[in-house]
Amino acid sequence: MKIEHLGIAVKSLGTSDDLFAKLLGKENYKQETVEREGVTTSFYELGESKIELLEATNPDSAIAKFLDKRGEGIHHIAFGVENIYTEIERLKAAGFIFISEEPKDGADNKLIVFLHPKSTNGILIELCQEKP
Repeated sequence: MKIEHLGIAVKSLGTSDDLFAKLLGKENYKQETVEREGVTTSFYELGESKIELLEATNPDSAIAKFLDKRGEGIHHIAFGVENIYTEIERLKAAGFIFISEEPKDGADNKLIVFLHPKSTNGILIELCQEKP
């Protein structure tokens, strides 16, 4: 397992992309909309890890709700795993609670699933696996 990316909720990808491009000294390598989640993402590579900026595309999305409650900031930590199904079973057996136990398609060619923050010290944790 490794830290695959940090997800950061932002109000404006345009403004935040400018900020992170200056901060990191490079442009994003990908921008992608995930309609089902109501989000547009922008990815920056940092060695073996990434930064994912997340902008809501509709007011009912999880990111819009997060921004309303907490404002801009770190939304989740994503751990890259070799086999998402094995990790789900391992973590369920260890007592962790999932928002959904069925992996779904996410951005950046990944299968994803989220652990509920109630079981992870208030931090939203994403597991992600590269799709075959």
